[in-house]
Amino acid sequence: MKIIKNCNMAEYTSFKAGGTCERLLIAESESELSDTLKEISKDDKKHLLLGNGSNTLFADGLYEGTVIKLGDEFNKITASGNILSCGGSALLSAAARKAMDLGLGGLERISGIPGSIGGALFMNAGAYGSEMSHVVKRAYVMKSDGGEAYWVSKDEMNLGYRTSRFKDSQEIILKVEFQLEKKKISDIKLLMDEYTNRRNSKQPLNLPSCGSFFKRPEGHFAGALIQNSGLAGYSIGGAQVSEKHCGFLVNKGGATASDVLALKDFVQKTVKEKFGVELEPEVRIIK
Repeated sequence: MKIIKNCNMAEYTSFKAGGTCERLLIAESESELSDTLKEISKDDKKHLLLGNGSNTLFADGLYEGTVIKLGDEFNKITASGNILSCGGSALLSAAARKAMDLGLGGLERISGIPGSIGGALFMNAGAYGSEMSHVVKRAYVMKSDGGEAYWVSKDEMNLGYRTSRFKDSQEIILKVEFQLEKKKISDIKLLMDEYTNRRNSKQPLNLPSCGSFFKRPEGHFAGALIQNSGLAGYSIGGAQVSEKHCGFLVNKGGATASDVLALKDFVQKTVKEKFGVELEPEVRIIK
């Protein structure tokens, strides 16, 4: 078990901004994780699980609790037939590459999402018309108090647009199985390259961000609403509405979490005033 006290969470999140937490624990085994959760639950301490930090922003100041990450023991990827089994801390991009090497299709559209497997399932991540719910079979999870671990089927996950049962249950996703299909490796690679090129051409991948900051409002696209509000390039401190893709808020240099949250509030207020549409953050904001 690795323990980091007063940990700077900017180092563990893709926006490269944010405050600190009292301690960060990196669990290297199921037993370590269980013992940790039991200890925290017994003392009724505040805690949360962090995946790859690609969709999470910690507010400035101190998070008075424990942040838990899954270590290398949980990033293994194996396959049996058409089933791809991935540890909760494995990267979705690594899973997609492994699937391609094995001639297993289904992850091509979401292969560029920078999150962990557990984090992606937690929010039912998606892109280009595909999402985790389209390919997940079941998940092996641990109760939030560390008491037991068990399998949860896809039908039990309550998967919806950027949500799942795990947001309420706080179960820890240890392993995910995907139901994929046999395809030609060349066809899989062609699709993955196509979506990679789309991302590279349309998204500001050269600057720290949390990806698309807002959920897609019904009947609209968040990026178009923000652009049509005249906010492309608008900045507060080091946080900026990307000029390349207005759905992204980026760290153009030295941004604090307070800058990001102030910009979020201003974008929401402006879009609401101009179009009467409420923008809801997709990013997980920890205060």
